[in-house]
Amino acid sequence: MNRSILAVLTIVLAAAVVGGAGCSSTSIALRESVLGQAKREQLVNRVSDAREAQEEAKQQFASALDEFIAVTGAGADAQVADLEARYRKLKSSYEKSESRAGAVRDRISSVERVAGALFREWEAELAQYQSAQLRQASQQQLNDTRAQYDRLVGVMKQAEGKMGPVLAAFKDQVLFLKHNLNARAIASLQGTATQVQNDVAGLIREMEASIAEADSFIRQMQPAK
Repeated sequence: MNRSILAVLTIVLAAAVVGGAGCSSTSIALRESVLGQAKREQLVNRVSDAREAQEEAKQQFASALDEFIAVTGAGADAQVADLEARYRKLKSSYEKSESRAGAVRDRISSVERVAGALFREWEAELAQYQSAQLRQASQQQLNDTRAQYDRLVGVMKQAEGKMGPVLAAFKDQVLFLKHNLNARAIASLQGTATQVQNDVAGLIREMEASIAEADSFIRQMQPAK
């Protein structure tokens, strides 16, 4: 087997391992040594992935809210078939929201793993400097990057933490409607509609702040042009 074919197979194998193992220390090292992706670049990619997951989750939660409002806004003369159709849409939207929330959690964990590997390596390499001035400059850059990263992850986790209560509220509505799909039951939920709207609006604000923080972090981490 010639070297070019071996190289291609090695890259394919590495990509398969990376795809299957997530962001474990082994896959992070493989990406760097085989695929040539430095940890800094991997971190930027993972933050970008997390940002995308949050954007998708934000849109999905807004869609779930629309479906909930459509159900609770049904009039007293609504037909059972219409109520059932609206319920199915709400249930599907809730399940998609739950899936999106899980994706956000996974992406944040991926960010944390890559960041941990980057910062450990950076810290260890400070001892290799002969120049005290360059070591001090690198230490300051590390401190600044870590501080910005800590702020980013804090905002991400704050937004992620608000997903659970909103999902729980949506699940309650879905479960209630499953066995009480009639005009009177629908009317009884109208009193909770405002609270659900407020909860979702608060979640969306948190997620938008997290997305903005991710954009800022990506800009700071990318090399100056």
